[in-house]
Amino acid sequence: MLKILISGFEPFGGDAVNPTSELMEALTQEKVEGAELKTVLLPVHFDECADLLIAEMQAYKPDVVIACGLAKGRTAITPERIAVNVKDIPSSSYADNQGQRPVDEPIREDSPDGLFSTLPIRSMVNELTAAGIPAAVSNTAGTYICNNTMYRVLDWIRLEQLPIRAGFVHFPASTEMAVQQFSVPSLPIDMMLDGLRVMIRTVVHTAKG
Repeated sequence: MLKILISGFEPFGGDAVNPTSELMEALTQEKVEGAELKTVLLPVHFDECADLLIAEMQAYKPDVVIACGLAKGRTAITPERIAVNVKDIPSSSYADNQGQRPVDEPIREDSPDGLFSTLPIRSMVNELTAAGIPAAVSNTAGTYICNNTMYRVLDWIRLEQLPIRAGFVHFPASTEMAVQQFSVPSLPIDMMLDGLRVMIRTVVHTAKG
């Protein structure tokens, strides 16, 4: 039985909802053959988000971590290829939920400039598109909370020399959000939940083979 820890985020940036928090709630009712699922909702705050996720990893001891976040403006589900060792919020963007706005700061001193996802991201995208769900590999997780979380998790796994596969997936805005912001690309939450199911099954199948 593969133990999979999946995380989402609370709302941020002035939005009342975050589709990844809705996905975490929906997953509490999910059963996936060959997998045991656990979810956690993270705060949008440097570096509390990663601290909480790593604490959950220490307690749960998962085989796989799939961290999920919102990338408003994207048109597809996008597994991330790499996280970079920087946290930077430009003045034109919003601060985190505690008002912090780091600029050009390393996430971890003396750690690598970048760390790659160890999830089967290409297989995940192939399975998503085969299921009729818009998907693509992304080569930038940004420099905000999502990148920060992905980097810290991968760096902790590296330092502890653990056999945990981990990475990050960005989701578009939900249709519910687009009702209030009609120009924002969106996907129905049901499609995003189907996409998360596909990615979980892909992780299980690739672990077997």
